[in-house]
Amino acid sequence: MDVAERVAVGRSVGRHSRARMDRLAPPARRAHVLACGRVAYEWEQTLDAVSVYVRAPPGARGRDLDVALEPTRARVGVKGNAPYMEHELWARVKASESTWTLADGELALTLVKATRGEAWRSPFAAHGDASDAKEDERDKQRLMLERFQAENPGFDFSDASFNGQTVPDASTFMGGCGGG
Repeated sequence: MDVAERVAVGRSVGRHSRARMDRLAPPARRAHVLACGRVAYEWEQTLDAVSVYVRAPPGARGRDLDVALEPTRARVGVKGNAPYMEHELWARVKASESTWTLADGELALTLVKATRGEAWRSPFAAHGDASDAKEDERDKQRLMLERFQAENPGFDFSDASFNGQTVPDASTFMGGCGGG
């Protein structure tokens, strides 16, 4: 099942179950802050994708931008200039299914994960060491609960918790979540 099919199935689950999943496991934006205190980008992840949000240059329109989303790399710039953001990705993505949009001065990159359910510490490999361990663990738990809810839409996992030291990896636990 590809991402579009999973989205369609998710929509068919119904508003009540979708609202429960959003309450159970809402994606939370995380910021990558530079040493000068400026936010370079914000990001969030779901079972299927990592979304990266970047302020576009003032006055930029979609046709002005040069955006390339490759299986292991993302590049953003203004046509005719050197890229202002170019990084190796944390993990592989499905480049043909990944997209970008520009709205209200914010560029949104949607990177479709090659391995569904994989928890990323950062969208970019070079920034993984700056990741907060507690936020990483909360993301893993949120992804695992999102997976449980998607696989069992009739159940309420809002009070679920995990025993043990670490949360299982949603991409591999009990055979993985498929679609990777």
